[in-house]
Amino acid sequence: ARNTVLSASAKGFKKKQQEVVGFLEANKIDFKELDIAGDEDNRRWMRENVPGEKKPQNGIPLPPQIFNEEQYCGDFDSFFSAKEENIIYSFLGLARHGGVQEDIEFKASLNNLARP
Repeated sequence: ARNTVLSASAKGFKKKQQEVVGFLEANKIDFKELDIAGDEDNRRWMRENVPGEKKPQNGIPLPPQIFNEEQYCGDFDSFFSAKEENIIYSFLGLARHGGVQEDIEFKASLNNLARP
């Protein structure tokens, strides 16, 4: 499985992004960060792949958004809740065997939305 986290560098988003990335690093979950600030294709991919019921009224989902390949996992609030409830590995679509998570690459993408 290949996971993706889309987030932003704006102050409020950066803190949430750092929490997600910090968790991945602390738990030795491999991931790759992609800065998509200037990449409209990657921004479009995020917007098109967040399910409609998870999008705000303006239709533009706020980062961070978390995916496992093409499968939507959730946003930061969902990530935080899964972490608090100790179900984060199933949230991320990662398997654990005997308390050790399988070696699955986790790709994190940074979505730097244009600031007003």
